[in-house]
Amino acid sequence: MKSRCTGLSDPGLVRPVNQDAFYIDPDGRFFIVADGMGGHAGGEEASWIATDAIKSYLNEYWDSQEESPVLVEAAFWKANQAIVQDQREHPERSDMGTTAVVVLFRKEQALVAHVGDSRLYRLRAEKLEKITEDHTWVARALKSGVLSPSQARVHPWRHMLSQCVGREDLGQVEIQSLDVEVGDRLLLCSDGLTEELSDLAIASYLQSPLCETAAMDLIEAAKEQGGRDNITTIVVAIE
Repeated sequence: MKSRCTGLSDPGLVRPVNQDAFYIDPDGRFFIVADGMGGHAGGEEASWIATDAIKSYLNEYWDSQEESPVLVEAAFWKANQAIVQDQREHPERSDMGTTAVVVLFRKEQALVAHVGDSRLYRLRAEKLEKITEDHTWVARALKSGVLSPSQARVHPWRHMLSQCVGREDLGQVEIQSLDVEVGDRLLLCSDGLTEELSDLAIASYLQSPLCETAAMDLIEAAKEQGGRDNITTIVVAIE
């Protein structure tokens, strides 16, 4: 799959430490965004441990005979084990964990895998679609009709994750096929972006002809709206 891409991360205007991490494979085979939690040191450590573990596992087994869903799921479990092991060795970071969203192009197949509330969006013909579903209490309440969209956006529990990477009881990694066409724009991002910008605003910035401009403008717009959390974006243009 041919693509152009760029990634940027910014601490925002409130947080003293950037606990987000991202990785872009030099060959455009996969992309990772992670958003850590668990104190200043813990969150930063968790996101980088997960990103490095997923990257390393995918690189090592990329040419194996494993099917792509099995490969990416194993990469997430490797990341989970790495964080749990670090927690055991550093009790002061025992509460740390991270979200992660990964897009992967392999064997003529596109996949997205995620845990937590870092998201993947797809822009096609000026229409923005949220591909991933947040693993949060609020997302479940919204889906079941307990909350309305307007209530969900301001609910005090909207950041409460139902699962994250870095837990002994990590549930199933959510993996789905990804439909992509020439001209599509993909956006992987942490919730520091989506907390500040509406889908309409995200779509408008994502239409920029240059990936670099889109990524930068999204971050700057989020900061203009408050920048209360770390903000990370990866923009991928399918060619």
